[in-house]
Amino acid sequence: FQWSSPAEAIERFKSQEVWFPPPQFYEFCRLCNFSSLEELQKFSSARALEGCERWMPVMLNAADGFIQLLPGDELYPEDPDYTGEKKMMMSTDKKVEDLMKEGGIFHRIIIKSINNLAVYVNIQAKYKHINPLMIKCDDSDYNSRL
Repeated sequence: FQWSSPAEAIERFKSQEVWFPPPQFYEFCRLCNFSSLEELQKFSSARALEGCERWMPVMLNAADGFIQLLPGDELYPEDPDYTGEKKMMMSTDKKVEDLMKEGGIFHRIIIKSINNLAVYVNIQAKYKHINPLMIKCDDSDYNSRL
């Protein structure tokens, strides 16, 4: 075990010292918005009664990677599989870069490999929540439309 700031944890992930799944990467990116535990506590207390949203990522298998689609993304299905019974997985012959260039409304995690993730969000978070910082683990530039 090692105590790390969110930014340090992401750097250790990028250098392949540690691994954590995409949802935890997303949350570390969200925690990077806060410079201290006290700031996070104030934010949490201020929005505690606002509500929350149930999320179920939907996997999109692209030609050169995967995209975890999250609610609000333009490719997110209207009726996601909240129970896991349908084992919903979408696929396309397009490359991740092409999907990013064609799109405009993003709430997704790009997965190129086990330690190569990127978070792209340009939607307004619900319930006065805060979006994650958009952090990527490689040199790809999908920001032309963001």
